[in-house]
Amino acid sequence: MDKKILNTRDAAEFLTVSPGTLQNWRSQKFGLPFHKIGGRVIYFRDELERFARGGEIKVVRGQKGKR
Repeated sequence: MDKKILNTRDAAEFLTVSPGTLQNWRSQKFGLPFHKIGGRVIYFRDELERFARGGEIKVVRGQKGKR
């Protein structure tokens, strides 16, 4: 998939979520960037990549026995 502009179905596939999940995120104003052009919802691939990288989880190992 090397398109720079994605529709909802392609964006959902890229993020491995359902199109319904993207619709819910839009209605809840979840942090995923999207754009509307003439009533159509579009996503820019580079913004989706940044969004996906933003969910990175860093593991910090603590010392055992200390709370």
